[in-house]
Amino acid sequence: MPKLKRLSATELTSVFQQFGFFILSQRGSHIKLRRISSAGENETLTVPNHRQLDTGTCHAIFRQACKYIPSGDLRPFFYTN
Repeated sequence: MPKLKRLSATELTSVFQQFGFFILSQRGSHIKLRRISSAGENETLTVPNHRQLDTGTCHAIFRQACKYIPSGDLRPFFYTN
């Protein structure tokens, strides 16, 4: 069974930038990422700016991102083989 990786905010930001997200703002220790969908709607993700995120936080971000990106495309970045 694949295990969830412990990622950093820098790694997550670069992953989401590959899917068209850009850094909108940062307030305190949270980075807000956004992209505009083909339908013209704002798609926003929030990532804590930490060196290493807890597995529960990574899983929550994965679930949040699956609203906008197919889970099959995200899975290689978040889970081990």
